[in-house]
Amino acid sequence: MVELLHTEDWVLLSAIKAALAEADIPAVEFDGPIADMYGALFPRRLMVREEDIAAARMIVHSLCPECLAPG
Repeated sequence: MVELLHTEDWVLLSAIKAALAEADIPAVEFDGPIADMYGALFPRRLMVREEDIAAARMIVHSLCPECLAPG
């Protein structure tokens, strides 16, 4: 698994997870419980399989271009 993005915006995260699911790209959210407990200190990370990263980045870019780091 590789990190697709990390964010504190759980609404955006939910939208991205739904778009990835629609494209049959499995995604796993890391750090949810600790983010709930400590808020902005620990952003949530969204992880995808390495072979899905290019397609997942295209989906995220279509929803939120500023959410992805260059590269």
